Amino acid sequence: MKYTPVLLLCTLLLCGCASREVEAPAVTTQESTVTTEAATTTAAATAASTTARTTTTASETTTTTEAPTEPVILTGQEVLGVYQTITQRDFITDTNVTLTAPDTLIDTGTVGACEVVIPWERGGASGETAVQYRVQDTTAPVVLNAGVHPYVQAGTAFDLGSIVGVADNYDPAPVLSYEGWVDPNTVGDYPITATVTDSSGNATSWDLTVKIVNAVPKEQNNRPAVNFSDFMAAYNVPAARFGIDVSKWQGDIDFNAVRDAGCSFVLMRIGYGGSEISMDSWYQPNYQKAREAGLDVGVYFYSTATTEEQARYQADWIVGQLGGDTLPLPVAFDWESFRRFQQYGISLHQLNNVFEAFADEMAAFGYSTILYSSRDPLLNVWENRANRPVWLAHYTAQTNYAGSYCIWQQSNTGRIPGIAGDVDLNIWYTDRPF
Repeated sequence: MKYTPVLLLCTLLLCGCASREVEAPAVTTQESTVTTEAATTTAAATAASTTARTTTTASETTTTTEAPTEPVILTGQEVLGVYQTITQRDFITDTNVTLTAPDTLIDTGTVGACEVVIPWERGGASGETAVQYRVQDTTAPVVLNAGVHPYVQAGTAFDLGSIVGVADNYDPAPVLSYEGWVDPNTVGDYPITATVTDSSGNATSWDLTVKIVNAVPKEQNNRPAVNFSDFMAAYNVPAARFGIDVSKWQGDIDFNAVRDAGCSFVLMRIGYGGSEISMDSWYQPNYQKAREAGLDVGVYFYSTATTEEQARYQADWIVGQLGGDTLPLPVAFDWESFRRFQQYGISLHQLNNVFEAFADEMAAFGYSTILYSSRDPLLNVWENRANRPVWLAHYTAQTNYAGSYCIWQQSNTGRIPGIAGDVDLNIWYTDRPF
């Protein structure tokens, strides 16, 4: 086919007009390093019908459903402490948008560089921004047993971990070391400086004297015996009730004699264990006879659980043994193996998770939990996040523990009719509700 020059020129002009569109200008911000924008506009349109924008900066990524009029500002705290409880609201220090989940907690469970995606809205637009932060562990390990019984058999290898107990809030395996000289083959006293260091480099040091001996002496309880009648007289206040706690170590008990001596309640060990559970050999007869004697009965479990799964298993086992019986006292969780705590390979945070798992599982079956602990672990180990009731063990005439507690185990050398030998003596303050 042949075309005249005029016809060819008109055809080219018409084709060019048919393929041409109006282009929307690109949007840039000072904070952005990469900006992409798409807009479609016809010659008759008065505004762009759709706009999609993605902005990426060196420290954060923002995705919005509508192009904002100014750059989004979301500045967070640069450093957080490990296991610190902090919400998005408190984490963000500067912003020009509204947070849509301000009460959501920031994850602080892992040391190192972290990132959180913060959802927000502004003027009808919504989006989310990734903000970086760093989690640090600045808490030094704690010494739970500084060497209260520092004896080592002569001729055996010296292991510092066999005579001390240490723990860390984050590191499940802090490292023990010492400065000084110990000859495990020669009897004598060896002063050393011990140090425990966690994975973040935090360290705690203390002095102790290692004693190499031919025969390791048995530990002695030199506290004087306390008669139950004297105990009641010494702590007689209107809100106090007096009782005991027992296990297989008390053997056969005459609970009628115990009751007649003025005891009104008894807490008894129902079982003990970690991944495997054993029932206290005297629990069933003690439980039956104490109730028949008219005493208020509670139970405790001596736990060495190291995982939340084990703790829940223990709680389920206790519920099964109780068979639906109601108790006037909460079920007591007793974890006290701090003498050589590092042998369990868990952190203090993980131990607290164990307790919380136990208490939550008991609550699911309608039973409340009380935390049994001596004074020092209450100060250095237990967080008691839900503020559950406390059974305090502190063997002193007047405790200086400032925290709240409902039961005070005041002595472990009590004497009461109906029991041969020592028994623990307790005060239940009934004006302090469980």
